[in-house]
Amino acid sequence: MTKYPGVKNKDLVGSYPAFGKSGGGYVWDEVLEYRVWCHPLDGAPDIYEGDDYYYAFNNYEDAIEFSRENAGSEEPLALILQKEYIDEPEPGNYIHVKEHRITEWPVEFLSRPKRNPNTIPDFFSPSAPDNRLQILRGLT
Repeated sequence: MTKYPGVKNKDLVGSYPAFGKSGGGYVWDEVLEYRVWCHPLDGAPDIYEGDDYYYAFNNYEDAIEFSRENAGSEEPLALILQKEYIDEPEPGNYIHVKEHRITEWPVEFLSRPKRNPNTIPDFFSPSAPDNRLQILRGLT
């Protein structure tokens, strides 16, 4: 049994843009791929004239195995799709953003429940708990 969710479409793994947003948004809709970034300055093979690069995987287990077995490799990141998300431009100031974006997340963030139709409305509800983040963590 896998520790983290599978990707939305295995046929598209490796086809997404290398650079997108990084982190944030609090909720996720789909995992697009798992990425392991490689750094020649840290011992990864120098195959792009000193530039960093990544390998894309369709599951976490293969990504973490590659990461552990190859010098200069980071821990895997998840490339996720957010169909809508919660922005926090300053601490405690939350904004509901209704647009798609692709972003890289630490894989551990996928332990939060996948967004459902009630996640964001519950977060912004006047009856939400004092610590609204409990909603996103699946604790309420």
